[in-house]
Amino acid sequence: MALYKRGLHWHSYIMIDGVRHRRGLGTGNRRRAEVLEREFRDELEAKATGFVELQPEMTFAELSARFLASGEVKPYHTDRLKVLLPFWGSIELRAITRAKVREYRAARMKAKKLTDTTVNRDLEVLRHMMYWAVDEGIISVNPLARLQMQRARKRKRPILSWEDEQKLIAAASPHLTRIIVAALDTGMRRGEITHQLWEDVDFSRGALSVTHSKTPEGEAREIPLTDRMRAMLTVCRESSGLIFTFKENPISRIKTGWASAIRRSGIERLRFHDLRHTFNTRLLDLGVLTDVRKALMGHSSGEDVHSIYTHVEMPLKRKAVDLLNAWIREQMHVSRPNPKEESDGPTEGR
Repeated sequence: MALYKRGLHWHSYIMIDGVRHRRGLGTGNRRRAEVLEREFRDELEAKATGFVELQPEMTFAELSARFLASGEVKPYHTDRLKVLLPFWGSIELRAITRAKVREYRAARMKAKKLTDTTVNRDLEVLRHMMYWAVDEGIISVNPLARLQMQRARKRKRPILSWEDEQKLIAAASPHLTRIIVAALDTGMRRGEITHQLWEDVDFSRGALSVTHSKTPEGEAREIPLTDRMRAMLTVCRESSGLIFTFKENPISRIKTGWASAIRRSGIERLRFHDLRHTFNTRLLDLGVLTDVRKALMGHSSGEDVHSIYTHVEMPLKRKAVDLLNAWIREQMHVSRPNPKEESDGPTEGR
């Protein structure tokens, strides 16, 4: 086993069973080269013993195709691959290093104004797929295992005021209006709303069970209905099927309709997800405890298996929604125009 520096980069030469193997390590750093050389030897020895057939020469594009075919693929994986593949597609897995990650981050930030959080999400998917490659026996170790993400700066999230809410609802198409009200009055995610079934709405109890959620905590959680949410559902009530549809078809995207509604309403630009944040903020302002808000919204508890909110009972949820109900009624009353008072004026003989 030997390291040689050719120009700016180190190269490794290893003898296994009388056969000489060479690999360019793609780094000018001696310490990093030693680590890569050990990984190279591990791969060669694994191949020699027939224990596992590693494929570090596989490109990221080939790995992506295999992952999409047989991995546990989430929607956000496919979304991120659209931006990962143009940069990483032709790169061999053994050439994926932290130095390359820095190049990718710089390229992404230069091409388009992005936040560190956005690029972090890209790299989380890249790292996840490299772990999958290890599990599948394609590579021996994940070079991004301890990759440090850029610390994201907290940004102020927009909160929809009652006045802007009314403008938005007035400007939205009927099917989108129902979705907006559902988001503001339940805190459900867009995907949860568009997958919601009539079978999971209990009108007698005034509650719904979330049909489909991205988190285990969110699955089948119960949310009490506000008065306007219950009235809206009662008008278009069905016995089964999807609640929110467009011309009786499932809704997969609302991006175009949402952008049009924002433009017509004249309000400040915001994301659909900000409606969920608005729901949370309104409950916060009304004094609802964090655990109750989390239970209503189906937040992931992460590693805290003893999280209190997973045991929040329905009465506490109802109290929280009752507070929201009272706030909505108050806003409706305040914003309702007063009827013009007719003045009798002076009358003769009085």
